[in-house]
Amino acid sequence: MKIQLFGISKDIVGKRELEFPEDPSIVTVLDLKKWLLEKYPRMGNLNSIGIAVDLEYADDTLAIGTAKEVALIPPVSGG
Repeated sequence: MKIQLFGISKDIVGKRELEFPEDPSIVTVLDLKKWLLEKYPRMGNLNSIGIAVDLEYADDTLAIGTAKEVALIPPVSGG
């Protein structure tokens, strides 16, 4: 499974997508967020980061084991 990156999250990581980590401790969206912060500490500078699982925003408790697609949605600003 791939993790799609957009906006500033793409800039922080340096690419458009990541391979989902083969780590059995990553079960929920919150687990994935913790992994991302550990691997890419600059993600902690963002006010918030949304995660979409199979094209729908997901809360931290959602299990992601059977997902086909995960995307990081960084905060947006506009005027």
